[in-house]
Amino acid sequence: MPPADDAPALDWLLFDQNQVVTWRQAVAHIGEGRLRHLLERGSWQRTRYGVFVAHSGPLTRSQQLWVAVLGSGSDAVLAGLTAAHEGGLNRAPGPLIHVLVPAKTRPNQPGRSVRSSAGDMPTVVAPRTTRLPDKDVLHVARPPRTFMPRSLVDAAQWATSDDEARAIVAAGCQQRLVRPEEVLEVVDRMPRARRRGVVVETVGFAAAGAEAVSEINFDRLCRAFGLPVPDKQVRRRDRSGRQRYIDAHWRAYGVWAEIDGGWHVDPAASWGDMWRQNDLWIDGEIVLRFPAWAIMRQPESVASQLSRALQAGGWRPSRDLG
Repeated sequence: MPPADDAPALDWLLFDQNQVVTWRQAVAHIGEGRLRHLLERGSWQRTRYGVFVAHSGPLTRSQQLWVAVLGSGSDAVLAGLTAAHEGGLNRAPGPLIHVLVPAKTRPNQPGRSVRSSAGDMPTVVAPRTTRLPDKDVLHVARPPRTFMPRSLVDAAQWATSDDEARAIVAAGCQQRLVRPEEVLEVVDRMPRARRRGVVVETVGFAAAGAEAVSEINFDRLCRAFGLPVPDKQVRRRDRSGRQRYIDAHWRAYGVWAEIDGGWHVDPAASWGDMWRQNDLWIDGEIVLRFPAWAIMRQPESVASQLSRALQAGGWRPSRDLG
């Protein structure tokens, strides 16, 4: 609950910043002596990032994020996958907290001779940047964070692999959290961004309809092996009248394909896929299913089966797939 209207200014500050304050903020409101007394008594605690928490218990996730931002400087903001997750991206934020710090920002003064007591903080990664315009920052968020397009571009830069970068950007598009053109606008302003080409390629495929990484790789596989490119995410009503989506469809050849990602370990999702497949088989159309890992690791086998199915439907290849 918010403090009373006539509550001290410190109460409102603690409410706004989820019980986390910098040394300068604390000293301005209660003085250095009072701050030391609260720490020595164990009522407050100091984190290893030089900011203070107004209780002695474990830190919540929100408080950890405030510690990361306030401990990195007055203009620091959550960024990358951390910011994307806070903005609604349905993807684990990972073990690190990512923060962006404007190049001219000075670190907050943590005070002297005060030991750190909060030991439950994840590692904070806080690179400095000369490119953080106001339009990339959601200042009203608590804590402040980058907007989703910038968050995805930075997350792609800091990903551990190209595939992880594709997965993050594709997830943002798939979940309708960002439009491809918004991501491209950010990339255009960051010509030296790491994995810039990966981001541009991924949003290009997303704009064409292949929004999951497995679908993107599937689309690339078809082109690489000279196969016709299917329509993607095709709507179809089953016999009960329910509208369902099929991953890929070659209408001219009566062939459908479903791509199983990691989420298909869920029994309900798995049965939904089987139901769609059975419904199509009953109607006499060819349905193929491929795990996402096979598209990445065994593309020749996937292409061979696809080619055979398409040829059964009347397609004729222009070259031998080997």
